[in-house]
Amino acid sequence: MGLFESSRLPVGVWISALVVLVGCAGPGRAPKPPPGYPPPYQINGKWYQPRKSARDFRQRGIASWYGREFHGQKTSSGQIYDMHAMTGAHKTLPLGTYVSVHNLRNGKRVVVRINDRGPFVRGRIIDLSYGAAKQIGLVGPGTAPVEVVALGVPRKTTTHGEIQRTLVPSNYYVGDFSIQVGAFREKENALRLKSKLASTYQDVHIMVQERSDGRLYKVYVARCKTLEQARQYEKILEGDGYPDAMVVAR
Repeated sequence: MGLFESSRLPVGVWISALVVLVGCAGPGRAPKPPPGYPPPYQINGKWYQPRKSARDFRQRGIASWYGREFHGQKTSSGQIYDMHAMTGAHKTLPLGTYVSVHNLRNGKRVVVRINDRGPFVRGRIIDLSYGAAKQIGLVGPGTAPVEVVALGVPRKTTTHGEIQRTLVPSNYYVGDFSIQVGAFREKENALRLKSKLASTYQDVHIMVQERSDGRLYKVYVARCKTLEQARQYEKILEGDGYPDAMVVAR
């Protein structure tokens, strides 16, 4: 049982919340969602608006985990919670989204599928299953600062008559998976890293991100068709001395 499992809500609470949303929320009580967005839901008197997509989603905050107490119970997606599976709970990301969770304290990463809602504790942005939390060293301390990056959603494809289930950029990403190796405010620093990487790796490129506090020059390597390929490339880069390398969907 996780130290911070109190941040989870039993299935009965979810059912009650759904009743409030669908049957008891009179006119004007539930906020009207923007066009094309899922309906909001209410927990402990607070309304949450799920996102329409996970395009360009990146978030930093505190992660916690939940385990044995909820093992075998139904999640908000309808799936049965398996404490050993690589899953997680988020308040607003579309259910089914795959995200990379980077433990900023020890550098470990894990990819999980969002199949539940939560955590409903102030200051926490994601709840990980026991299995996922164990993989990034979260079980012992209970919480840790993390960065969550949306990767994509699963899609069934047919190759040579065989149905395969792969993770692809899907409807909210355009392009392939790449590995981000560095991000700089100074263009010269990005160019230096690009030149260094280009002597060893293929398809090294720079993308400019316009932000409210100025431009950010991001250096990427490769254009992979699947998450699996990108993860292999990421491990190679980490082994070659680039510990900040991380997979992003483009």
